[in-house]
Amino acid sequence: MKISILIPVYNECPTIGAVLDQVLAARLPAGCEREVIVVDDGSKDGTSEVLQGYAQRGKVVLHTLCVNRGKGWGIRLAIGLATGDVIVIQDADLEYDPSDLEALLTPIVEGRAEVVYGSRFRGNIKGMARKNWIANKILTAAANILYGAGITDEATAYKAFRTKVLQGLRLNCERFEFCPEVTAKVCLLGYHIDEVPIRYTARTTANGKKVRAIDFVEALWTLLNYRFSSRADVVADQSLATGTTESVAPEHI
Repeated sequence: MKISILIPVYNECPTIGAVLDQVLAARLPAGCEREVIVVDDGSKDGTSEVLQGYAQRGKVVLHTLCVNRGKGWGIRLAIGLATGDVIVIQDADLEYDPSDLEALLTPIVEGRAEVVYGSRFRGNIKGMARKNWIANKILTAAANILYGAGITDEATAYKAFRTKVLQGLRLNCERFEFCPEVTAKVCLLGYHIDEVPIRYTARTTANGKKVRAIDFVEALWTLLNYRFSSRADVVADQSLATGTTESVAPEHI
């Protein structure tokens, strides 16, 4: 199987080289190959030059945006470029450990799951601020109450999907609302979300963390808003709304 590892990047010069080296070296489930797709979301801090070096050596597929459009926009663009059987999202900082990729992908590769989230709360968390811990718990509770998700970590960045699942969704996210939107929509379509424990080392705003309080409000609103969506509003191809999965024509951007 081919694994498409999608990395949206914006101004991560201090960490992006280490992240790419670890992603390229990370162990995957047996028999899997990888493609690494990076979307440079208008970086201005030297990130672009680092990425160009990896692209020129054929290590990554690179798409560069002239202006910053947001993490969700970058993920949607990368989804459209993916050619793998499985898609996994990787952040461009060092909060998530690429050595967890094998565990995250194994349930899908072995045919036991269609969607897998890496749960920080079932694994090991270092340095998460109390306000962020509370926000994560509220968002998880909202996903469980509104959608019956049955998960422990809604806002985890480590999410893996069988490609046909993710490319079959009509996604509208532009910033950090990718997580609640995709959670809402896979649940509305009846997919079970599996979880595996992962490691997480939080960084601070001073060290480049970009999520703000307004993003929590937007995430909560996204979960509430999509609860009342019709099935036809969720899928990228209307044939999926009636249970037919052939000829999926995704609309990502």
